Amino acid sequence: MDKTQQTRTALVFGGSRGIGGAIAKRLAADGFQVALTYVSRPEKAAVVVSTIEAMGGKALAIRADSADPAEIRAGVNRTVAEYGPLDVAVVNAGVLKLGLLDDFPIKDLDLSLNVNIRGVYLAIQAAARQMRDGGRIITIGSNIGSRTASSAGTVYAMTKAAVAAMSQGIALDLAPRRITVNNIQPGPTETDLTADMISVLKDQIPLKRVGQPEEIAALASYLVSAEAGYMTGASLTIDGGYIL
Repeated sequence: MDKTQQTRTALVFGGSRGIGGAIAKRLAADGFQVALTYVSRPEKAAVVVSTIEAMGGKALAIRADSADPAEIRAGVNRTVAEYGPLDVAVVNAGVLKLGLLDDFPIKDLDLSLNVNIRGVYLAIQAAARQMRDGGRIITIGSNIGSRTASSAGTVYAMTKAAVAAMSQGIALDLAPRRITVNNIQPGPTETDLTADMISVLKDQIPLKRVGQPEEIAALASYLVSAEAGYMTGASLTIDGGYIL
């Protein structure tokens, strides 16, 4: 662990498992004290926290539903109360709802919009208010935000396209404070959400494998580093050359 960054603080929204969990652990390894939010899997969040603590780091799990504006703000406030102002915020929380136009439930549409778009915007807004100048914000979009993979994925793709556009605009808003905002767009990645699809997905990828959460986390690590200080408003696709 890099002791020179021991007092820097990162908050990962949706950091209890998969890509978010890998990012939380990588940032801890990079020397950040890390807070992470979760909604329904406290045991998964506890594993991430214990892993970070075993590495000699500091970590805090906070229950905060990204569909609820009050809980988003409370998650930020709790982090700042425990660790001080933010240096990094990673907005990974999201939902995946699939379905065709004719029978897509309005409750799933509302949830997708509330978490994947409104929740991302409000998380960035709340985090930026408690962030030191020169901080870093990362959103986790999807490669299908720029090239929809299937008709059943229309709503998900729409929300991730919105995240990419949002990141560009907010990057301009926060540029005077030297806060960078960048969007990572993963392709198929091996998580518990994709376990049943991996064998099919890898045939569509030129590299003939799906990504690992740690590979996405490595890109996040670069984006929060001093070396990435001139990059903002970018959407970076990491998908093995995914063919639709």
